[in-house]
Amino acid sequence: MTFRGNDATRPRALGDAATILLASALGLVVEIVAGRLLAPHVGMSLHSWTAIIAVVLGGFSLGHWWGGRLAEGDRRTGHRRLAWLLAGCAATCLLAVPALRLAAPVFDAEGVHPLVAILGLAIAGFFLPSLLVGAVSPIVTKLAVEEARAGEVGRVLGRLFALSALGAIAGTLLAGFVFVAWIGSTGTMLACAAAYGLMAAGHAVAAARRARSIVASAGVAAALLLPLGIGRLPALASACDAESAYFCIRVVDIEPVVGQPARLMVLDHLAHGANVRDEPGLLVQSYLHLADEIVAHRGLPASPSAFFVGGGAFTLPRAWAAAHPGGRFTVAEIDPAVSAAARRDFWLEEGEALRIVAADGRVALQATAAVPAHDVILADAFLDIAMPVHLATREWHQAVRARLKPGGAYLANVMEDKREPRFLFALARTLMMDFPVVEVWVEMAEAEGRRVTYLLLASDTPTPAGRIVSRNGPSRGWARLPDAVVRQRIAASGVPVLTDDFAPVDRLMTHLVWSREGSGR
Repeated sequence: MTFRGNDATRPRALGDAATILLASALGLVVEIVAGRLLAPHVGMSLHSWTAIIAVVLGGFSLGHWWGGRLAEGDRRTGHRRLAWLLAGCAATCLLAVPALRLAAPVFDAEGVHPLVAILGLAIAGFFLPSLLVGAVSPIVTKLAVEEARAGEVGRVLGRLFALSALGAIAGTLLAGFVFVAWIGSTGTMLACAAAYGLMAAGHAVAAARRARSIVASAGVAAALLLPLGIGRLPALASACDAESAYFCIRVVDIEPVVGQPARLMVLDHLAHGANVRDEPGLLVQSYLHLADEIVAHRGLPASPSAFFVGGGAFTLPRAWAAAHPGGRFTVAEIDPAVSAAARRDFWLEEGEALRIVAADGRVALQATAAVPAHDVILADAFLDIAMPVHLATREWHQAVRARLKPGGAYLANVMEDKREPRFLFALARTLMMDFPVVEVWVEMAEAEGRRVTYLLLASDTPTPAGRIVSRNGPSRGWARLPDAVVRQRIAASGVPVLTDDFAPVDRLMTHLVWSREGSGR
């Protein structure tokens, strides 16, 4: 990619190219970070990403139109306008996190539809940065075209479009694989603000033509020091205790509720396990309590083997490892930061009984030999409130059954609608294709709102009771829904069998996600 021209125009062409490249990269960095910053408020799902992409593209589009109107004028005017636009990008990046925190109570208020909340928060934090950076490229393009030699306008335009695409690719990769994981979402927004500030200072120098060294020094100092200073303000403090490429991880002290040292792990906006320090077997969350009780009711060998898909706080693996020190418990947790938090803050101790695999649960299980090896396989992994698609398909269930011992059980935790659990029915129908026994369990106590946590059990052997009362821990009872009723409702619902080729989990969950009481915001 060459930059032709005389000695006077070549630096200008390089400056135009650098501006397009960096502006495109930073615009995409902000878009990727938007998903992480919205996650503690509304989760990270297909719906939140759809809203973010729509808002950012809307900002880019309106910015391109506005930038075309601002592009008129000579080069000096263009540099001056670019300086103001890039300074605005720096300011709006700095204000994005405080803006989200100010907007969150408004959009989390009673009666606000979840779709309105997601769109509102995305607009509050990320529309203005996208609008302003969108206005940059038309101005730069006009300046570059004016500098082009006769007959080379097409070549110049092609170069700028290519650099814009390369910048977008670089920004996406750096945000997803480097920045968020290493400096966090708030730190990434501050770094973007600093980069925008440096670019603004450079264009201010190009527009001023006088006292360049003074202006440049002041601009560089402001660009670097202002975000660093502002970043210390409480309004820009991270909402996460730890942040990874996958989750915003928060540790909540629940000792006042439990009555002894205990902590709750929150990933993005959902609870993923509550551990009691001195009683690993005390299970605070009902669905984990049910999984423990139902497995005990079905009977476990003295040295059981279990495979867990998803770790979270490692509540149940920790409890079973303590109760069965001769057992073999493997946990596939894709996020090393979650495992580190469990060790650091949730009293998790690995040993001969408990082993952690840092991998996706399906990948980890399928990497083992397809022979009966486990008494229990439990899927406890969520994207927002929905199960990941690849853990809901018939191909996954076939891999599970091949690795279950005779009489073993596959358990899947499902958050669904109390009235019309369409995804639950689809998942149960899919399991029925490969397991002779499929049971749906739910707590007998009436749950508030629409959202209910079900436990699906698939096996070759039925559970010898239709009701279970807790043996220890909180006093609870659970019931198995009548098989005939479940099958009748599955047939009436018209839900599909879920496969790797077709698994519309998000569509089946939309009725719950779009309800305020179901979304869990």
